[in-house]
Amino acid sequence: MIGLDFGFGALEAEFWRLLFAMTRIGAAMIAAPLFGAGSVPPQVRVIVAGAISVLICSWTPLTPPEALLSLEGMVIVAGEVLIGLALGFVLQIAFAAPVMAAEVMGGSMGMGMAVAVDPNNGQQSPALGQYFTVVLTLIFLAVGAHLQWISLLLESYRIFPPGETWLGAEKSADIAGFAATMFLTAVTMALPVSLVLLVVQIVTGVLSRSAPALNLFALGLPAGVLAGLAALIAALPIISDQMVELTGTALTEARSVLLP
Repeated sequence: MIGLDFGFGALEAEFWRLLFAMTRIGAAMIAAPLFGAGSVPPQVRVIVAGAISVLICSWTPLTPPEALLSLEGMVIVAGEVLIGLALGFVLQIAFAAPVMAAEVMGGSMGMGMAVAVDPNNGQQSPALGQYFTVVLTLIFLAVGAHLQWISLLLESYRIFPPGETWLGAEKSADIAGFAATMFLTAVTMALPVSLVLLVVQIVTGVLSRSAPALNLFALGLPAGVLAGLAALIAALPIISDQMVELTGTALTEARSVLLP
């Protein structure tokens, strides 16, 4: 059936069925920011993908292609990877919005030098962005969005059976268009703090012109940091509400990928 026969009969057929189901799930796990973070060991991803695939094999009449190692079989596998990456990439875009907002706020506050290693991709990112990422992750888990996303993965096997998983240009454009929502959310998050910092910088500039003896850098940097932190604390309820809304929008966008 698969192109390889090890002589184990039905047990071997179930193994290939499970391995084929893990293709879509594994691709989604790698692309998703929470499950595919660099701090998550690969063994954990394989175990989680295998556990979900066992449920899929039990609940759905999933059948792998008859010749998995043929050209047709490889095309079907590529389609499975495509739909998994699409569902995970939508979450990746949503989790990038707070980091972009932190870039704007941190640069205006003078905290651009405060960087940390992002566990998601191993690259350096602002420490404020790490804080926002942690908050968004906690909100994502608290509202049960991870369970809804896994439910969408299970639902994708009913909407896109193996062999019918190719996304058209319209769906690809919808995923790319979701980036506009990411930029809009990032600007909305950074706007209150940025406005306060703008006022502080204007006042600092007026003071430096009125009293040239004042050290602009000794006065402006602490004032910017203190004003930015105060504005950030005051704006946290608004930012958290925007993160909750962003989580719902990301799930809605992931669901729209599956809808015809």
